[in-house]
Amino acid sequence: MKRNVSLQEISDGRLYGPNDMVKADSRGCKGCFECCRGMGNSVVLDPYDIYRLTLGLKRSFEELLQQELALNVVDGVILPNLKMTGPEERCVFLDEWGRCRIHSARPGICRLFPLGRYYENKSFRYFLQTGECPVSRVKVRVSKWIDTPELGKNQEFLITWHYFLNELEERIRENEDDNFRRNLNMLLLKIFYLAPYEEGDFYEQFIGRHQLFCRASAE
Repeated sequence: MKRNVSLQEISDGRLYGPNDMVKADSRGCKGCFECCRGMGNSVVLDPYDIYRLTLGLKRSFEELLQQELALNVVDGVILPNLKMTGPEERCVFLDEWGRCRIHSARPGICRLFPLGRYYENKSFRYFLQTGECPVSRVKVRVSKWIDTPELGKNQEFLITWHYFLNELEERIRENEDDNFRRNLNMLLLKIFYLAPYEEGDFYEQFIGRHQLFCRASAE
């Protein structure tokens, strides 16, 4: 999900790489879960998030849609997001004490917070969101904080996915045929989300699905 604000408004003005130290470590959050409630539909899930969730929870994407996930339009593209629930609008995966029940399989946006990604020139760097987290934080290496195996491959995937969605948004924006828009979105959901992922190399599976989508959408 894009944010139309300047870095100066929301960050400390610096951009970080995976090996940089950044003041992001909340040290267990000390019982706080402010970032896990009231988020609306903003915790958008990419294919790697679904790979982790479906394999980690041993549940299909369709099963997760029944309770924990929802589909919403993001910049013209239909994508899944985590649901918020109850009067406090808490993440559906929080337990009664406000702790994450899926911490090892949590989505990339959750792993990143309070960091964000700044995309530029077919790449990205990280920035620290200020004013978003009320907990006093200490410095931690970016790669350690994100806690994702094969971070280099993950970054390549994120770049591909980001610019792929940009191109998809452009195609949808330029075509006023509702059937075309609907069919393109259904193809996206079918190939990248509904088709089950296998245990093993996610990135190899993603490349295959990306190629399949490009072929199918060109026909």
